[in-house]
Amino acid sequence: MPMNASDLSGGCDCQEIRYRLSSRPLFVHCCHCRWCQRETGAAFALNAMIESDRVELLHGTPVVVPTPSASGKGQTILRCPRCQIALWSHYAGAGTAVSFVRVGTLDRPELLPPDIHIFTESRQPWVQLTGEVPVMPQYYDRKTHWPAESLARREALLARQPARSAP
Repeated sequence: MPMNASDLSGGCDCQEIRYRLSSRPLFVHCCHCRWCQRETGAAFALNAMIESDRVELLHGTPVVVPTPSASGKGQTILRCPRCQIALWSHYAGAGTAVSFVRVGTLDRPELLPPDIHIFTESRQPWVQLTGEVPVMPQYYDRKTHWPAESLARREALLARQPARSAP
């Protein structure tokens, strides 16, 4: 689906924070794990994975909130300092090199549907998945599911970040 830069703009409820993605994300996860359910207060979290240098902060400064994660290594969630909306996260595996942008904070979230449903073994039983995109009981093999362009971008990211492993 063709889009322009303004299609991938977003922000928090109070508009203190505004951002734009400078490209399509690497991949979009719809995570049904219990941690994501608890963290969002919803049935799942919808996260667009993108290189952090492709998240352009247009206005405001998010606060970084250290938060526990299922891995035990934690994550940091960047939130609006005023309305506390979660905008994106960084997980231990990639550090700050990759941002997991909350798709619901985009002005046009409908442009980034999930590429995969993960940890569906703990999905809420009333969530019906059609199978239009892959449905995985737990995690998945990146090389099997990511498009070639995203795999190449990941390799370029790894080359720039030799001390860390990207997702």
